[in-house]
Amino acid sequence: MILGSIFAALGQFDDPRFRRVVLMGLGLSVLLLVALYVVLVWLIFWLVPDSVSLPWLGEVGGIDTALSLASIPLMLVLSVFLMVPVASGFTGLFLDQVADAVEARHYPMLPPAEGAPFLSQLADALRYMALLIALNLVGLLIVIFTAGTGLVVFWVINGFLLSREYFTAVALRRMAPDEAHRMRRANTGTLWIAGVLFAIPLSIPVVNLFVPVLGTAAFTHLFHRLARG
Repeated sequence: MILGSIFAALGQFDDPRFRRVVLMGLGLSVLLLVALYVVLVWLIFWLVPDSVSLPWLGEVGGIDTALSLASIPLMLVLSVFLMVPVASGFTGLFLDQVADAVEARHYPMLPPAEGAPFLSQLADALRYMALLIALNLVGLLIVIFTAGTGLVVFWVINGFLLSREYFTAVALRRMAPDEAHRMRRANTGTLWIAGVLFAIPLSIPVVNLFVPVLGTAAFTHLFHRLARG
């Protein structure tokens, strides 16, 4: 069931609606990261003096400029870990487009999904983004202090989050919240395994940018297969 859903999602990546959501999520993510860098540089110039007086060295200038330049590689490193949750959060705003494309091709007999209200989608996307950023930063620390062996923890954490958020978001398009949460809890093991299979490529740069769309498509298939029993 899980592998069948994943292969079905991969087989539809030629759909223009899939590629459009990837590009929108990536574009918004890059804009946000650039904005964060601009704010960081502004704070450096505002808080750090242009020069300091050091013993034996005298007046040393250009401190703020040096720090702003040093922040570039820092942001590049952080972007590897932040790009994924940020892109995932933004992609959540366009989830309906991916799920609609899957249902139009594979489940054409279904009536149109009502979908969740935009404000509800926005709140869910922001909540998920904040939680995913926090846990990925924790995962980054674990990976650093365990010499990389903590990647398993990273996969398990993100696997749970992906399974919870993607399945719930897909189910809410066609179910009441209580019913959707009940269905998710009844299939926690299956969904968690599927989430881990998508969490593993989250640790691969570039590949991780496609995970939100493919995950949404695969969990749409899983939802319908589980609903059929």
